[in-house]
Amino acid sequence: MNEQVGHTVQIKQINLKLVYRLIDQLGSISRISLAKKAQLAPASITKITRELINAHLIKEVEFPDLGFRGRPITGLEIVSQGWQFLCVRIDKGSLILSLYELNNKLLHEDITELIANDNHSFNEQLLTKIEYFFTCYQGCLERLVAISVITNAIINSIDGIIVSSPYYNIKNFPLKERLEARIGLPIYLQSCTTAWTMSEFFSGASKYRKNIIQIVIDDHINACIITKGSILALGNSHAIEIGHININFAGLDCYCGNQGCLETHIAIPQILKKAQSIAKQYPDSSLNKEKISINDFCQAINLEDPIAVNTLEKVGRQIGNTLAVMVNIFNPQLILIGSPLNEVKNQLFPVISKQIRQKSLPCYQNNVSLVATKFNNEGTILATAIIKDALYNGSLLAKLMAG
Repeated sequence: MNEQVGHTVQIKQINLKLVYRLIDQLGSISRISLAKKAQLAPASITKITRELINAHLIKEVEFPDLGFRGRPITGLEIVSQGWQFLCVRIDKGSLILSLYELNNKLLHEDITELIANDNHSFNEQLLTKIEYFFTCYQGCLERLVAISVITNAIINSIDGIIVSSPYYNIKNFPLKERLEARIGLPIYLQSCTTAWTMSEFFSGASKYRKNIIQIVIDDHINACIITKGSILALGNSHAIEIGHININFAGLDCYCGNQGCLETHIAIPQILKKAQSIAKQYPDSSLNKEKISINDFCQAINLEDPIAVNTLEKVGRQIGNTLAVMVNIFNPQLILIGSPLNEVKNQLFPVISKQIRQKSLPCYQNNVSLVATKFNNEGTILATAIIKDALYNGSLLAKLMAG
């Protein structure tokens, strides 16, 4: 009997989150159309939508049925106004705090300094600054439902733990536990890469494609996988730590504790450092200057500077080799590249594609496309996708329904 009740509750939760997701994705939709899309009986749709209306998560709206006279059709829409969440982005030396509505409308945003030498100081600064933000905008706060946190770090996203950070001397910091105990809201921690991949999946270059690999080449190297329309979880994390694949046992020390990681070779700071070092031997190179930026590097490639071009080709080959292995494992429809190097994608992408063609299965590589991401890895807008995912998978939606 208990098993039957549990099964009924589980089906109800599945249908509830399905209906909410469809209304959010499709906008104003009638109950009849919703029943067809969800493949549920009209009576089930009526019951589910009534519960969502009573919880103030959706509302009825009228819109004319063009070409017909008479009473307007009643549709359903998501209620966004009044439902709020906080996005937190932990960067090097800074903390970005942003208050959003459920429709991703930005209400307030503050950027503040963050300096921490250990777990204790990190904990105190983080909590103090979040509470100060709430105090400053207390008059604007309504129904605050959750906090999403993103950072470039090695994390345990399931338990909400920052395992290690390239920015701060913290180890195994229980962020979810500390924030939930102090603030009392659900906490969702993800890497910037996973949040970025979610953003691309919901409204970017990979919108609702079922099988995707996204690789990030920035200050850090990382990847995320979507398979059958869901983020792939490996153990306690969603990020694929390809940046910490060892390619040189005698290489540079990495913040993960190992040496010679891929990230220590092809992260943007390392690319610039190598190119500048080589350029010192060539006075005519446009990169032969005291300091160069990623924009200088990309401009040098467009000017066909041999140092920049050669450096980019080496990076492309290393990325292509890594992606070829991933193609053989995951058989994606699409590979997304998120990087400042997308400014020179016409030169970079062919090098990557060539390596994939040479080193992956022909039957897998023939159907895969290589494209640039729509969004940039900036600000907190990526963190809004974490909240949308929590609503769609039901973990946050259930809390809101329960009041």
